[in-house]
Amino acid sequence: MAGDTVTRAQLTEAVYQEVGLSRNESAELVESVIAEISDALERGEMVKISSFGSFAVRRKGQRVGRNPKTGQEVPISPRRVLVFRASHALKNQINQSLTGPVVRRASASRTPA
Repeated sequence: MAGDTVTRAQLTEAVYQEVGLSRNESAELVESVIAEISDALERGEMVKISSFGSFAVRRKGQRVGRNPKTGQEVPISPRRVLVFRASHALKNQINQSLTGPVVRRASASRTPA
């Protein structure tokens, strides 16, 4: 399934299957969660979802860029950008699927030889 995209409809179906709400209620729930996250980010608030990650809005100041074809300097206006930082739990979960099961070793006690 690499390269696939998860859509709102798929999220709605997953909520429907897992929670047991009607399809309409599941769609309203998904839309409500997305709207709340969007509204919080629009207000400049950080959104943290435990074991998933955090979303934040950063302000970028005006700067001078270059057109890569012509080399001509072009002013880039100030703007706000959305950034996402994945939690360690999410990173570990993603990387675990690449390496197989994670085996944690107990720390070896060191005794003088």
